Amino acid sequence: MLELAILGFLYDAPLHGYELRKRIAALTGHVKPVAESTLYPAIKRMEKAGLLARATQPGAVAAPRHVLTLTEDGRGELRRRLAEPDRRDITDENRWFTVLAFLRHLDDPVAQAAVLRRRLAFLEEPASFFYEGDRPLRAEELDDPFRRGLLTIARATSRAELTWLRETIGSLDG
Repeated sequence: MLELAILGFLYDAPLHGYELRKRIAALTGHVKPVAESTLYPAIKRMEKAGLLARATQPGAVAAPRHVLTLTEDGRGELRRRLAEPDRRDITDENRWFTVLAFLRHLDDPVAQAAVLRRRLAFLEEPASFFYEGDRPLRAEELDDPFRRGLLTIARATSRAELTWLRETIGSLDG
């Protein structure tokens, strides 16, 4: 998820590390804060792999800044990851939001729709946070008001996403 976010934000524009970290935190920070000890090693790995390039620019007030840009290989890697997200990128809501944040960079509407169809298929599977044996429980079956609330909120969110997915797939199919 971190590497996808790095690729996506740098696809949009060159950024220095601090600004990149702020943008990633705005997208995912409420769920998974981005520590410098995680971000900068990932940047170094991606730079070594030829996905990113670093240039030094004079600082406005202090020391020079290192600005990161995406290479052509990096652009290709972003498009590949967007076109072929792994199952966790589809099923984990936070990872899904990262894919969705940059799916516009996948220029092919057919490929975009294919990714959305995978999410749609996942959401259409019967599921719950709570089960009786193998049977998913519905909110109406629970006496616990807190668990009932959790399922009620999740159902409303899923319905909204299902509606959006169907409409967007329809417009991409054009």
